[in-house]
Amino acid sequence: MSAKDLSISDYSSHIVFITGGTKSGKSEFAEHLAKEIKKLSYVALSENNLDDKEWQDKINLHRNRRPKEWKLIETTDLLNTLRKEEGPLLIDSIGGFVMEIIGKEQNEWSTKMNVLISLLMKRKSITFIVGEQVGWSLVSEYKIGNTYIERIGELQKRITKISKDNWLAINGRAIKIDEISIEIPT
Repeated sequence: MSAKDLSISDYSSHIVFITGGTKSGKSEFAEHLAKEIKKLSYVALSENNLDDKEWQDKINLHRNRRPKEWKLIETTDLLNTLRKEEGPLLIDSIGGFVMEIIGKEQNEWSTKMNVLISLLMKRKSITFIVGEQVGWSLVSEYKIGNTYIERIGELQKRITKISKDNWLAINGRAIKIDEISIEIPT
């Protein structure tokens, strides 16, 4: 699929989910797919931490790569952003949503996750979502790390179920997982 394959009729509740590990190319691939979408807003789900030079370098790399005409929304409040923004979106990355509410109890997490899924399903414009795969390696020795791994895994499974296109970025390559996989019955 390329950006040219997306016609205006494809925009209705169209979610494109791109997941992968660190430095896999997931953000670049999402940007590639979205590059010809008109009036796209780029939702950067992170706080701007000026004291963290490595984080600032990563943010600058992303900024320099994006088309200048994209509207930039830097926020940690994805739910309100989805309530307000009606046009095409590229959300990078969904892990910021998990981190924003990492300290909440399971019931509140489940409620917020359900609200997120509902808002995504109601969207009338194309939505690209970048998500990180974190459960393929070491198990964290810290409770917060394991909570993050479990919650992002649960959320991304839900996003995959409502997405029309699902991609896995690995080692600079993109695999359309819908074409080579089956859904695991639950």
